Amino acid sequence: MPRTGPPIPAVFLDKDGTLIDDVPYNVDPRRIELAQGAAEGAAVLSEAGYALVVVSNQSGVARGIFTEDALPAVEHRIRELLANFDVPLAGFYYCPHHPLGSIPRYAAQCSCRKPQPGMILQAAKELRLDLAESWLIGDILDDVEAGHRAGCRTVLIDNGHETQWQWSPQRRPDVLASDMAEAARSILDAAAPLTHVLEGIA
Repeated sequence: MPRTGPPIPAVFLDKDGTLIDDVPYNVDPRRIELAQGAAEGAAVLSEAGYALVVVSNQSGVARGIFTEDALPAVEHRIRELLANFDVPLAGFYYCPHHPLGSIPRYAAQCSCRKPQPGMILQAAKELRLDLAESWLIGDILDDVEAGHRAGCRTVLIDNGHETQWQWSPQRRPDVLASDMAEAARSILDAAAPLTHVLEGIA
């Protein structure tokens, strides 16, 4: 059910390599663990009032490596890991498509696969999120581009996962960080002047 009330800021999180350790095409919950700094970063952001929303490309579905039915268990495991730190997850969105996929129903160009902003826009509509005050944290420039296309500011986790470095104005992150903990501190630092202005108005 869509959330009611005024729009709130969010931090959109790429899944593999940002929120959890990158194990390629893994859907085994037993192999899912939070990435370095992810627990601390998520806790800081949640406490500051940001809704946390996962947005993840899952081309393994289109490629026939695993089925879409495997993804709810992945979501459950991530929610479980974050709950250990009293961090709620506001939403979990994924794109199962890939234009070169081997499963016909998923082998398509789409508006949800990053760098397209579809997942972010869908989440914003369903969860009533304020995109202008929101951020995206990811580990490749496709994440950055998707965030900017949706109207968010962005943080690139510079952990070696981006290898092509194909630049454009939309693919230049607002902040570089080594992990989610550093990303969270940077987001709070950047938001501080706005917070003070709003407090003054109130």
